[in-house]
Amino acid sequence: MEDMQLARSAVILAGGTGRRMGFGVEKSLLDLCGRPLIRRIADALLQTSQEMVVVARNPEQAARLRLVIPEARFACDPVKGFGPVAGLAAGFMAARGEYTAAVGCDLPFLNPKVIERLFELCQGFDAAVPMEENGVKETMHSVYRTEAARGAFSRSLELGEMKIRAPLERLKVRLVSVKDLRSIDPDLLTFYNLNRPEDLEKARCICTSECPVSNKDKTSWSSSLESALEGGVDCIDHYDEEHQFC
Repeated sequence: MEDMQLARSAVILAGGTGRRMGFGVEKSLLDLCGRPLIRRIADALLQTSQEMVVVARNPEQAARLRLVIPEARFACDPVKGFGPVAGLAAGFMAARGEYTAAVGCDLPFLNPKVIERLFELCQGFDAAVPMEENGVKETMHSVYRTEAARGAFSRSLELGEMKIRAPLERLKVRLVSVKDLRSIDPDLLTFYNLNRPEDLEKARCICTSECPVSNKDKTSWSSSLESALEGGVDCIDHYDEEHQFC
């Protein structure tokens, strides 16, 4: 891992299998409003962060995703099937920023202004975690102090703790009521996630009216998607040393 030299990083966990979306579906590459989903998320995060880290499930997936996000650094899940704790441990190890925004790859309307606010609220804490009115914590739409999170999540991985609440208990967490974020995102669409095909259809309806994409952009991203979905890229040949963490 390189020495920390940046103020802010962003980590996208892309290694999930997305079973509820359908067998064989690569959720991160789903087309939404003319762009691959993960590209849409990355574009939002890069408005608030100085570097992008993508955590893939294996080098093969990482190679496909780098066709869509060539500027990202890549890491791979250290333990297959362990879930987000392992993915976040890998992401925090690769991140060079003092603070890191960590999100899943299923957030089509991720709001950079909300992420910016979470970065601000994380000052003086180890994590700024939004909390729904029913008490559910949006741990995969949060900002963490990288060094503290790196230690907490790596320790949980060592202990075999798969529940994300375990590393959070080792951190000084600032819980942020989602009600306090409505002034930035009135409908809280930033937390809308894609789990099932019907979620994708709804997102496409929202997206079509929200942000039309030019035919030129659609053609460009369509070409990238086709290359990524073919999956014929060799991970080692495609990466340079700076980007290879798998």
